[in-house]
This record gives sequence, structure tokens and C-alpha cells, in this order.
Amino acid sequence: MQSVLRNVTKLGSYRSLARNTTLAAPSAQRLCVRPQFVRTLVTKRYTKDHETVTFDDSTGIGIVTITDHAQSSLGDVVFVELAEIGTEVEQGGHIGAVESVKAASDIYAPVSGLVKEINTTLASQPGLLNKSPEEQGWLCKIKVSDPSELEGLLTEEQYKAENNIES
Repeated sequence: MQSVLRNVTKLGSYRSLARNTTLAAPSAQRLCVRPQFVRTLVTKRYTKDHETVTFDDSTGIGIVTITDHAQSSLGDVVFVELAEIGTEVEQGGHIGAVESVKAASDIYAPVSGLVKEINTTLASQPGLLNKSPEEQGWLCKIKVSDPSELEGLLTEEQYKAENNIES
């Protein structure tokens, strides 16, 4: 079998393979490996309450963060509370809270689904929300139950226009 695979790559066609081996053309055809291209679409959307979700359609996972605008409005974050893994959340439902030196704020789910992972680092380093709110300071990962909910959220341009944020 291994030598057949070598012949496929060397000869480049199943006809050449069939001439040089005892395999029939249909068997050789099955052995020919054609590259498969998978297109993954990653979509980032914003809520009016300053949460974001970055959705990967190949995994069905949405990573929830707060926006840079939100963290700057909050000031220095001192405590983060998040929903537990396995919690079923509804779009717009409560998934956590953030406390800063200025105020406390609730965090709402931008999409419905199941909380698959939370950023446990935020318990000991809540300041990550200030340093890197949309990267290292991610809040949770949700297995999205209804990807069409993303269509009702804001694009980056809409979010910036609504909040008077310059590009």
C-alpha cells in the first residue's frame, strides 16, 4: 500500500499508476488525494452594551469580550465574576459582572448557547480587561445555539458610529 501511495505522488495520475501496478483504475482513483479547502468564516459583532462576540462558524464557538471603549469607561477593573461552565445562556441574559474603582457593571450574553469555557485567569488578574480587553481579557467561550442571532448585532462600523468612536 505504501509503495502505491508513493507511485501516486510520483506519477501524478491514476492511469500511470494502473499501468505500473496491479491495481485497477477505480482503486487508484480512490487513492488519489486531492487537497480539500475548507472556508472558515470568523465574524465579530458588537452589542449596544459594549460586549463583543467573535464567532467561528467551523467550531460554532463565540468568544465573548468587552470592548476597549467599555474598559476605558470602567476604569481599573478590580474584580470579575463569570457564569459557570455548562451554564445555558440566552441572548441578552446575565453572564457575569465586572467591578472597577469607578463602578460595577453587568455583562450580558451577546448570543444564546452553552458556556464551554471561562477565562479563569481573570480571577487572579482582573486588570487583563484593561490591558487587553479583546484578546487576553476574553470572558468566556459559548457554543452558539443560534448563529442567526449574530445578524441582529452591530458591525464594528455601526458600533463606532453609535458610540461616537473615531477609527
